[in-house]
Amino acid sequence: MREIRIGAAQFEPRDADKNYNLSVIETLSRRAVADGAELVSFHECCISGYSFLENLSPEEIASLSEPVPDGPTTERLIGMSRSLGAALAAGLVERDSGQFYNCYVVVSPDGFVAKHRKIHDFISEHITNGDRFTVFDLLGSRFGILTCYDNNLVENPRITAMMGAEIILAPHVTGCLPSPMPGRGLVEPEIWRNRDRDPVRCRQEFDGPKGRGWIMRWLPARAYENGVFYVYTNPIGVESGTIKPGGSMILDCFGEVVAECRRLGDDVVVATLDPKKFELAPGQRYINARRPDLYGIMVEPNPHLGPGARPDVWWKKHRR
Repeated sequence: MREIRIGAAQFEPRDADKNYNLSVIETLSRRAVADGAELVSFHECCISGYSFLENLSPEEIASLSEPVPDGPTTERLIGMSRSLGAALAAGLVERDSGQFYNCYVVVSPDGFVAKHRKIHDFISEHITNGDRFTVFDLLGSRFGILTCYDNNLVENPRITAMMGAEIILAPHVTGCLPSPMPGRGLVEPEIWRNRDRDPVRCRQEFDGPKGRGWIMRWLPARAYENGVFYVYTNPIGVESGTIKPGGSMILDCFGEVVAECRRLGDDVVVATLDPKKFELAPGQRYINARRPDLYGIMVEPNPHLGPGARPDVWWKKHRR
């Protein structure tokens, strides 16, 4: 790994409006590149929109989807990347052999670099889960990608780190949804609409257990326990009828936040990742201290949890 400047963006997307979303991606990328970013990362399905996919028919999803890397959006991202002189990472719905995937694509001025199909996708029964981890080399560093819920299962970041990832891109659409956890729940739309007049109220909602407070329970741990840098991205504002808290951030491999979006609106931050931290990170030693001979139970079904524990079941129960 070498020293590298990376940007993490947040913005308020529009469902099914690829042209608008791509225009915002370009604007924020230009801002990040002006601040030295060599790669700029955006949230899950930021190009197509995400949560509204839940209610779409296969035909409607098909109309939004496209091949990757041979589709028009990937080509447009590559052109944007060449114009900016920096790599870009963004999400869309991929179509391949009659299947649909929640896809996160990385491009550089040299062309297509990599894509990740979300491993644990539950937004729609018409979207297929990915079946592999994604690790690739770019900008003198080794990256991995885990999309939203992929990061909640601790095995996934650990495996990605064991495959050599030094930096994990973690695009999300999360926060401010119903939950049995204390303090969680929806943010009233009026609070978002009134954010300029009463930013304190909006910031309290976003920073509390509905948003940042929940993220900080586990995201720093993923970086620390695996000794990797994390680039977390999330939308802000209205996202398919709910309010999202943004909070895109970059964490070092000690789990410390080195840069974070704090505007109540579209924003991007840039941070320098120091390879010396990677060399010193305790998480690297934790990986070497593993006892695989004791881990057989990890690949067995859990007999204590019923079907209601599946994420797709939870989503359908709590989403509305």
